[in-house]
Amino acid sequence: MSALTTTLASATETGAGASPLVTNLAILVLAGLVGYAVISKVPNTLHTPLMSGTNAIHGVVVLGGLVLLAAGSDLGFVTSLIVFIALVFGVVNVIGGFVVTDRMLEMFKAKPKPKADAPTDDTKAGS
Repeated sequence: MSALTTTLASATETGAGASPLVTNLAILVLAGLVGYAVISKVPNTLHTPLMSGTNAIHGVVVLGGLVLLAAGSDLGFVTSLIVFIALVFGVVNVIGGFVVTDRMLEMFKAKPKPKADAPTDDTKAGS
């Protein structure tokens, strides 16, 4: 047996695998790559509905952060600070998304037609 298989076998027996930090970082990187690949292929006509959907998802994330801060008395100062900063960024993202979506939807509304002006007295005075 090689040294690698011996190490893997002993790690499996003792229950020691990749640390949760390494696993979570790998998931974060893979999620970012998949998200980029999906979003880059979305046509321009679908950006408004896509943004509305992501605003709804971010709203759920913000709600989860609020629940975590409200119920997490044993989180510790550093973790609470990180959750608070993430919550602020999430709220800014939701508000910005709604503002951009509103601007995009304004482009599709019909512009009001100018009213026809009534004839003025100047045209009558010349004759």
